[in-house]
Amino acid sequence: MHVLVTNDDGIESAGLAVLVRAALDRGHTVQVAAPAHEYSGASASLAGEEKDGKIILVSADPPGMPEGVDAIGVKAAPGLIAFLASYGAFGDKPDIVLSGVNLGANTGHATLHSGTVGAALTAATHGIKGMAVSVTSGTPEHWDTVQRVATHALEWLEGQDVGEHILNINVPDVPWSKLRGLTGAHLAPFGAVQARIDERFTEGIDVTYIAEDADDDDPGSDHYLLTRGWATATMLRAPVDSPKMDVPTFDGEGTEADVEAYQPDSARVMTTRESD
Repeated sequence: MHVLVTNDDGIESAGLAVLVRAALDRGHTVQVAAPAHEYSGASASLAGEEKDGKIILVSADPPGMPEGVDAIGVKAAPGLIAFLASYGAFGDKPDIVLSGVNLGANTGHATLHSGTVGAALTAATHGIKGMAVSVTSGTPEHWDTVQRVATHALEWLEGQDVGEHILNINVPDVPWSKLRGLTGAHLAPFGAVQARIDERFTEGIDVTYIAEDADDDDPGSDHYLLTRGWATATMLRAPVDSPKMDVPTFDGEGTEADVEAYQPDSARVMTTRESD
């Protein structure tokens, strides 16, 4: 299989090489394409920087990258990178997109904002299997634990028909010998990061972001299990509608014949490698 590895922490993050090694351990071919700078909190954004109408690429040499693996920095959000990959922008269309390893957990409502998760979800909506991987620490000490969990989860994903679902993996930063295992979990009813508005001024807002240390009493949630030594696996899907819910409606004066005159021009996305 052909695997694309991306992230939202940027092309210089050590977490990329961890997922590359997991994919290589499974015998896959690997291409790395990650944001040229950090895009944390980008969700599934399709934002990108252009030059002469083309998304900009830059040369890259990520730390710890195994020899022979091509890595490209892209001045774009990870969601756009996964989107472009689905159309062959970085070589063959990938069979799997691995996103991460994110520095910090992506649990509960935080998954809504995560660029790491957003890239995997974007891949899934284009017929590509996706897996997002995060570690609890911003400065991890136990990359080997993360790699071994990711390799196990990837092996499982390869043989599954998950449709437009993705696998969201969170790993505690503990030695392999201290890990309690990998278990299924549902999303906690809160995010990993909360905010406090300290003061609001005419020219701006003073915001303090606080790592969530909520008292989670739900033994099946990802946050609960992660803080108790388990790596967690959660299936996510987007977009999801709720067809049984009532919505506002009305009948206008337009007809089906009016539609064609208002069709937008097709969008065209191009890429180029920026000169050194």
